[in-house]
Formats: sequence, C-alpha cells, structure tokens
Amino acid sequence: MEIKRLLLILILFLGFNFVEAQTDEELVKMAILNYVEGIYDVQPERIKKSVHPELVKKGFWREKDQTKYKDESVMTFDELVDLAGKWNAKGWLPKDAPKVIEVFDVQDKTAVGKLTAHWGTDYFHLAKYGDRWMITNVLWQSPAPMDETAKN
Repeated sequence: MEIKRLLLILILFLGFNFVEAQTDEELVKMAILNYVEGIYDVQPERIKKSVHPELVKKGFWREKDQTKYKDESVMTFDELVDLAGKWNAKGWLPKDAPKVIEVFDVQDKTAVGKLTAHWGTDYFHLAKYGDRWMITNVLWQSPAPMDETAKN
C-alpha cells in the first residue's frame, strides 16, 4: 500500500513540475493555438482564455476570385467571441485546415507571432499578465492573390 501511495505522490509531483516547466515560447504558441482552435472548433471559451478583453483586431479581406481587398475590417473582443461561437458551427471546415504557428520573439512581457490559417495570415502582439500570455493585437489579411507568373 505504501508503494502505491509513494508512486502516486511521485506522479503528482512530476506532473506539476511538467506544467511549470513550459517555456514562455510554448505558452505563447498555446495562446495562438487557443485562438485558432477556438474559431475552428467552435469553442469561444478558448478565445476568452487567450485573448485580452481590450483586443484590437484589424484586417483586410477579399473574395477568392478578386484581387481588390474590401475596406479595413475592425473586430472587438466580443465580436471575436461571437464569431468563434458560430463561424464553423456547421462543420464545413476541412479537418486538415492549416494552423501553422510561428513565434518570432518572446521577451519577459511581450511577444510577437504569426498564424497561417484557413482565412489567411494573422500577426499577433501578445503581453504577459501575471503568468498568462494574452493576445492584445491582431493584424490579418486574406491570402494574397497569385500574380500571373505564379499561376503558370
């Protein structure tokens, strides 16, 4: 019985140390992953977990068959949470939709990252509040139109 108890304590100890051992870069990636999977998987609670309530999100969207972008789009935190709750609610998004995360820089309080997703590219500014990384700014655009030479 004592051996089982010791093993349980050891497992719990190692588990807690593993969670604490995550680097800031891994935590930044997790914040961006929460963002994209919150939208892809219709889980707005993940947005709330990793996006600051005073989010500034701006971007440029265009129709797939067009080269001209629409006027700048601005979205608030509440609008992003609402979007995450319905954007893929019917499950139309392919299971292999891209979610490529790159972290360019992590300092003690700020970080910069990039996401390539189904809708295009998002660039992120993140800030560390306590021990939690939060997305504060997002600048995004639809995929750039291919030029004529790239089509051939």
